[in-house]
Amino acid sequence: MIEVIGVRFKKAGKIYYFDPADHNISLNDYVIVETVRGVEFGKVVIANRQVDEEDVVLPLKKVIRIATEQDKHDVAENQEKAKTALEVCKEKIIKHELDMNLVDVEYTFDRNKVIFYFTADGRVDFRNLVKDLAAMFKTRIELRQIGVRDEAKLLGGIGPCGRMLCCSTFLGDFEPVSIKMAKDQNLSLNPAKISGLCGRLMCCLKYENDDYEAAKRELPDLGDFIYTSYGKGKVVGLNILQKIIQIEMTENERVIEYTLDELIEEKVISTQATE
Repeated sequence: MIEVIGVRFKKAGKIYYFDPADHNISLNDYVIVETVRGVEFGKVVIANRQVDEEDVVLPLKKVIRIATEQDKHDVAENQEKAKTALEVCKEKIIKHELDMNLVDVEYTFDRNKVIFYFTADGRVDFRNLVKDLAAMFKTRIELRQIGVRDEAKLLGGIGPCGRMLCCSTFLGDFEPVSIKMAKDQNLSLNPAKISGLCGRLMCCLKYENDDYEAAKRELPDLGDFIYTSYGKGKVVGLNILQKIIQIEMTENERVIEYTLDELIEEKVISTQATE
């Protein structure tokens, strides 16, 4: 076992583990740590805990120190500088006539690098833009192309449900989402109804997918024929979450509702729709 803390560098960013060393660190403290990008300022979202060594990538970087008020002031100053850099870069993009959309700008904590996030339909030759920016800001410049889901995560917004976007409030990582998930949940396949602000399938389709898949393994399929105590019938409706099956009786076309437990209790016989 090894002692770790979990640190986030952005509001809904990925959680990274660090060695707390000898520091007395509490939840929601801000810390200064060393990362592959250099020295960074982050928030503790997981307090000291013991985890198995195989669950983390060793060796862990150690916490340099708990953030001071000066550190917090420096971060606020970096954010103001980033706003200026954003406007300057937009002007330079127009000047160089580049087909790209600037999304966000970020200064690293130690100001050794400025990162510009952008979206574009294809590859962009931004070498001259980088030269201009480097000459202006006198530091290392990185232009990072991101996808539309990352753009929504950075910018935030309100989803079709009326709540703030999941990706910008609590989702650390994007889960794969497929059209099959929408089909399994009997949702409309109209792209306008199952797509988020980013234009991709909504992340929330994943949330209940495991429950739907488990339920579908237990329930008969639409069109299957079932023999019950009332006789033979055809499955014409399913309430997957409540595990209710609607059966239309062959003899009198009466529709009877069964719960899955009731069908199991009756030990009914199910056959395929091709019968």
